[in-house]
Amino acid sequence: MKLFPSLEKKYSTEEKTAQEAQRLAHEIAFGPVVFQVSRLMVKFGILQLLLDSEKGLTLEEIAGKTPALSRYALQVLLESSLTTGTVLHKEGRFEASKTGWFLLNDPLVRVNMDFNHDVNYLGWFSLEEALLKGKPEGLKVFGPWPTIYEGLSMLPERVQDSWLAFDHFYSNHSFDQALDIVFGYHPRTLLDVGGNTGCWAMRCVAHDPEIQVTILDLPGQIELMKRHTSEVCGAGRIRAFEADVLDRNTAFPTGFDAIWMSQFLDCFSEEEVCSILGRASEAMHPHTRLFIMETFWDRQRFETAAYCLTQISLYFTALANGNSKMYHSHDMIRCLEAVGLEVEKIHDGLGKGHSILICKKK
Repeated sequence: MKLFPSLEKKYSTEEKTAQEAQRLAHEIAFGPVVFQVSRLMVKFGILQLLLDSEKGLTLEEIAGKTPALSRYALQVLLESSLTTGTVLHKEGRFEASKTGWFLLNDPLVRVNMDFNHDVNYLGWFSLEEALLKGKPEGLKVFGPWPTIYEGLSMLPERVQDSWLAFDHFYSNHSFDQALDIVFGYHPRTLLDVGGNTGCWAMRCVAHDPEIQVTILDLPGQIELMKRHTSEVCGAGRIRAFEADVLDRNTAFPTGFDAIWMSQFLDCFSEEEVCSILGRASEAMHPHTRLFIMETFWDRQRFETAAYCLTQISLYFTALANGNSKMYHSHDMIRCLEAVGLEVEKIHDGLGKGHSILICKKK
């Protein structure tokens, strides 16, 4: 398993002292508490109060600005946050630390926190069961669906909002660069496999006045897409193809210059990925290019991104479908080669850590 140089040393060398390692072990043991306290420090506005103050605030001053919380509630939140490292205490006054600042001001941290609380938190209690059975046993907290995708349009509104915000935040920040890459090949027709709510399709028809886009997705997702795209300029150039890609008998429509898969293949097991790619290959002509945009954890410039992505894999385990993950790029390339495709070029470092594999038939 080969990693980018920035990750190789990090994951092959023991850098912590025994005391630091023990501290991390305890942080892991109390992880659920730390998460909820930190979330509530944001939700109740305590961190914002500390950041807005020039010299910090005393416990009494914070209590005066948060009447819904008792002195006891503030004490346990602040003391936990102090030992966690999100706040500091100097001369009787509390201040926000650098970590506290990131909790409030890094939009990716906020998106991840909402996603983990609203979508994942209760379901992760069944992670052990999901790992043993290979099924998303945590999804039962929301409904009886075999995967989260069938039930996405029926999730509680807050859960659905956090799921979509998470999904769109990662992909949408890469779309500007991705458009330049894809349309550098001058496609006239594009098949968007797993097009979700149509965000990429809308960007395509706005970018190129002649492009014709077809979205292939499940019926429920197609309905969501139609609602999101109905009033945008160029909506007439966005078509729908309802299909279940997990059905091995589902053939992909043919005749497209470009096939686009964005944050799509991470929703499937390796065996399913190979099946999907095989049918995509069958639908391609010699000049068709397949563009796969994924956040491969091994191709990240910064270690924090690799950390986030490997943790996100467990969302797929417990809630999404029980058998997929954020892939190592070599695993994806191996699947491509197995179905007669080859990687022509790789673009790294798009947006929040995406890569695009440009593939053609051998």
